[in-house]
Amino acid sequence: MISVFAGLILFADGLAAEKPRLGVLRFTNNTHASWWYATSGEELQDMLIAELVSAKAFSVLERKELDAVISEQKLGASGLVNKKTATKIGNLTGAKYLVAATVSSFEEETSGDSGGVSFMGVSVGGEKGKAYIAVDLKVISVETGEIVDTRTVEATSQSSGLGLGLNMRGFSGNLGKKAKTPTGKAIRGCIVESSQYLECSLVKGKNDSCMQEYNQKESKRREKTKGSIELE
Repeated sequence: MISVFAGLILFADGLAAEKPRLGVLRFTNNTHASWWYATSGEELQDMLIAELVSAKAFSVLERKELDAVISEQKLGASGLVNKKTATKIGNLTGAKYLVAATVSSFEEETSGDSGGVSFMGVSVGGEKGKAYIAVDLKVISVETGEIVDTRTVEATSQSSGLGLGLNMRGFSGNLGKKAKTPTGKAIRGCIVESSQYLECSLVKGKNDSCMQEYNQKESKRREKTKGSIELE
């Protein structure tokens, strides 16, 4: 009897410790950002996957695992998933959620001396710069194919010289060229913010105090976007 009771406790603990399993789709882009290349959606996808894994709050599908299923469904890099496909992805991978992310806004401004290093039309080093990025997140239930959560996350950065301070791990490919620029810092900020929001929403829950903070950010964002966004 004691052993059965102990077994039930262990089983309950196992259920409590079970992490939500999710897949991250390739990022899409609705801006004219000069840093966006054909591979950028995949690079940002990998960055968010790495950030979610490091948070240890989710069981995250590897990109290759998810891409194989998406390729089979002939979705390519579109990031579009209908109800039937979402359910099939869930059945094949065991995922509970799919995360779709779109770069929806980007602004960049540079000024000052150009005594730094210049590449791809952007100067770093002596120039001061600012960058703003917004990413629209959608969380899709693979059981129903419905969108269960949406949120816009933002990041703004500025710099004078190369001392940007933020840990820029995860940059690779073409985005690696931006790692030490205000744009790179803003990209990294959006990735971190996206991971933290997903943990708040899907793990801690809507009633957790963290959601109050995000709701306040959302209210400020809505107020700000009533007019045109300008870097000051």
